[in-house]
Amino acid sequence: MTLFPVSDFLADSAALCDAVVRLRGSALVAELGRIASTVMASPYGQFLPAASTGAAKPAVPYPRDTPALLQEVSFDGHCFGHYSVAGRPLYNDADRRHLASLASLTAGVLQVHSLAQRSTHAYAQVEALLAQQTQILDQLHESVLTMDLTGYITSWNKGAERLFGYTSVEAVGRNILFLYDDEDTGFHDAFLEQGGRLMEVRRRKKSGEIFWASLSLSPLQDMDDKPIGLIAYLTDITERKLAEERLHHLAYYDPLTSLPNRTLLAKLVDQALSVAQRSKMLGCVLFIDLNRFKLINDTLGRRIGDELLRQVSLRFRQVLRDQDLVARLGGDEFAVGLFDIGQHFEASMVAQKLLASLVEPFLIEDHDLRVGASIGISVYPQDGQDAETLLRLADIAMYRAKQDSGGEAESVAFYSQDMNQGMQARMRLETGLRQALSEQQLLLHYQPKYALGSGRIIGAEALVRWHHPQHGMIPPAEFIPLAESTGLVVQVGEWVLEAACAQAQAWKLAGLPPIRLAVNVSAREFTAALPARVAATLARYGLEAAWLELEITESTLMHNIERVIAIMDRITALGVALSLDDFGTGYSSLSYLKRFPIDTLKIDRSFTTGIPTDASDCAIASTIISIAQQLHHKVIAEGVETAEQLAFLKSSGCDEVQGYLFSRPLPAREFERALRENWGV
Repeated sequence: MTLFPVSDFLADSAALCDAVVRLRGSALVAELGRIASTVMASPYGQFLPAASTGAAKPAVPYPRDTPALLQEVSFDGHCFGHYSVAGRPLYNDADRRHLASLASLTAGVLQVHSLAQRSTHAYAQVEALLAQQTQILDQLHESVLTMDLTGYITSWNKGAERLFGYTSVEAVGRNILFLYDDEDTGFHDAFLEQGGRLMEVRRRKKSGEIFWASLSLSPLQDMDDKPIGLIAYLTDITERKLAEERLHHLAYYDPLTSLPNRTLLAKLVDQALSVAQRSKMLGCVLFIDLNRFKLINDTLGRRIGDELLRQVSLRFRQVLRDQDLVARLGGDEFAVGLFDIGQHFEASMVAQKLLASLVEPFLIEDHDLRVGASIGISVYPQDGQDAETLLRLADIAMYRAKQDSGGEAESVAFYSQDMNQGMQARMRLETGLRQALSEQQLLLHYQPKYALGSGRIIGAEALVRWHHPQHGMIPPAEFIPLAESTGLVVQVGEWVLEAACAQAQAWKLAGLPPIRLAVNVSAREFTAALPARVAATLARYGLEAAWLELEITESTLMHNIERVIAIMDRITALGVALSLDDFGTGYSSLSYLKRFPIDTLKIDRSFTTGIPTDASDCAIASTIISIAQQLHHKVIAEGVETAEQLAFLKSSGCDEVQGYLFSRPLPAREFERALRENWGV
């Protein structure tokens, strides 16, 4: 038996490890053969890789009758090759065990080295992937940052650097609170756990500038899907918020006095009524009309009249409490809302204070001016349950007060039931409207819509008319509000859609190319059943969707946004266009507006009327047109009656118009004739 000193074996083992780490290919094969020859003290020593050995014994470079040993080099079922040694006169069992030990050691080293190589390669791939993802995040315009569950920032992309002004070195490791505006509420763990929320927040830049941002939070999870933090996406929306605020102020505040206008007053009164209902308190609405104002305005001019109205509004504000509402309704009409009162007679005391505030003369540009007022009062809950009703009844009471005083002396009157003797007439009108639906008394007129670029008729708004057999044409202003308050507006709306499609079919069969017929859809009609009803009506008359457009009022969209968007998506999927009517008169957020799949924004006639003399109306119209252009919507103005209005709208970029300057609403036959003349057909 050949003895192998321990020191020699350790040296050869070290040489084996060094060879596996440093060498590759034929150099490694040769070195392993040399080590085998040295360890086994044999003239011949080889390492035969598995690819060379196969299933049969490998060829060897020595005579067949020479004593030799062959040992497989394998680990855990994987064969790396064979060791072959020869040239000694005799090999015994100890030699075989020794060669087997060398083979086992070699296989183990080769296995560990293989695993290390694979791990290194995988680590390099992960590093490359992370580098790519970092590059992608840095190229995003949006700011992206991550934080742990306690709010400490763990990553910060280039977009965040551009938005906030802090580098990643300055931001990572700090709590997110250092970016908050002082007015923000604190940072709470409960807030962190609600990942996925979308909100609008105020944040602070490194420069100290406060800005508005759209913030979206998503949960950050580990490999076991356990929450470890949040991913935050931020976008600067300051310009949009400022535009919203400007539009809100223009739409809800009187530009002359800076008091709330009628629209905002109605919203605030309804909110206050909800509180009054819960607290069992009374509420009162005072309708104020100035006496002798028209004479002053006509005699001294609008400039003096405007200043007088400003000073009147200041005096009213001074004698009212902070919690009382005061608004200018238009002209020389004001309204006051009182809701923190226990007895209705308290309202008469406030009315006397308002009248007393007008006793002292107004000194305006050397003019000593005196005005009085007539005040009507309605009381919640006995007179009405909502703002519109209370305001209307207070208006009726004001007229009674003015009549009783001859229109000159200061006077106050409460509303009473005998002031509303028209209720019976209203009931008769409701009964007649139900008969009109069943007896074909309704008909449609069509008001042409003109493209400003070409001057051609590109569509029409279908407007319902009621031809009563005894009373003749009943104005829409009389029966449409009645239809809305009684729920008959749904049946009227169904009739209008059916009649408009029937007329469109007739025009199609007459050879006219498609034009869009706009049909107004009330809030009561805007339900999940509407898309199917529209599709069925188009199919029944064999009409393409290009013939139809639905006009939806802004207020319709502000309840259950996700449901509304789902209904709109189903309608637009039919190919039917959607128009947002009366835009600017409601209070829709621009963040929602961009999500609505609408084709056209419609400027309400209340804004068109003052163009181009009223600066506020001009500003609102220009803002709406600008918003439409940025959102890639068309914009149409209704109520265009003068060449000056048309010129302003055209220069501002308005796409389409309708109004009496071009045409009144026409019966079907007259509209067809106007259409053919306009097209030269």
